[in-house]
Amino acid sequence: MRFRLIAADLDYTLLDENSEISNRNRDAVQKAVALGLKFIIATGRMFKTSVRYMSDLGLDYDWPLINYHGAMIKTARSNKVLLHRPLDNKMAIDLIEETDRNGLHINMFIGDNLYVREENEHTRYYRSLTNIDFHPVGNLVNYLKEQQFNPTKLSIISRDGKIDEIESYLKKYYGDKLSILQSRPYFLEATDKKATKGQALQWIACKENIKAEEIIAFGDGYNDLDMLGFAGLGVAVANAKPEVLKKAALVTGPHNEDGVAEIIEKYVLDQQSVQ
Repeated sequence: MRFRLIAADLDYTLLDENSEISNRNRDAVQKAVALGLKFIIATGRMFKTSVRYMSDLGLDYDWPLINYHGAMIKTARSNKVLLHRPLDNKMAIDLIEETDRNGLHINMFIGDNLYVREENEHTRYYRSLTNIDFHPVGNLVNYLKEQQFNPTKLSIISRDGKIDEIESYLKKYYGDKLSILQSRPYFLEATDKKATKGQALQWIACKENIKAEEIIAFGDGYNDLDMLGFAGLGVAVANAKPEVLKKAALVTGPHNEDGVAEIIEKYVLDQQSVQ
């Protein structure tokens, strides 16, 4: 089979433990692109914290990136938003009011910027992970009502061991309207129901006239499940969540041992050499 597109998650998949791309992964991606394949980053991250990896890969193409778990598709060079599926303003307000009643911290992402109620231990923790500045705006509900913004993503941070309980509770009341999932320890993310990596990848594939069976997708987390399911070859890195390992078509090496390169070499580069 001739693959035409590779989609890869960043954290704990393409990136190593230092959030960098290894030489082997970079080399494999570059060689695949030289053969005519497209490479798409698909991440829960903001656009501004993920687009630099296109340059790190040496890919100076105006290709789209999938960000915010699929809520936004934006081009790497021209910064053109191709698709945006934000949360409805009223739905976002309802969810924030619910989290406020339970004393939870929430990050609100609008226009590739981060808004919070106030600086606190959670904002400092998030900044230590991402080095992203935030905008304290006071009461988030009042801010949304006044500005009428539709947030791209809401992210709940809970470090007290109750994240599973919070997820179950919110899915019970909002699961039919929102995509709610854990992206990493202590983080629970909410996006529009249609804003998932799998649906975003399908949108790109349709636009580029690429069949699902012509796609390789790599991931490790819950937000990668529907993307791996859509792709013709859905690959989990060895450090992936148990459910992801179970549902993936293949399991490769872990993120810090060039698992992405291992598959590209075997299923793209080696196949090309025998043709």
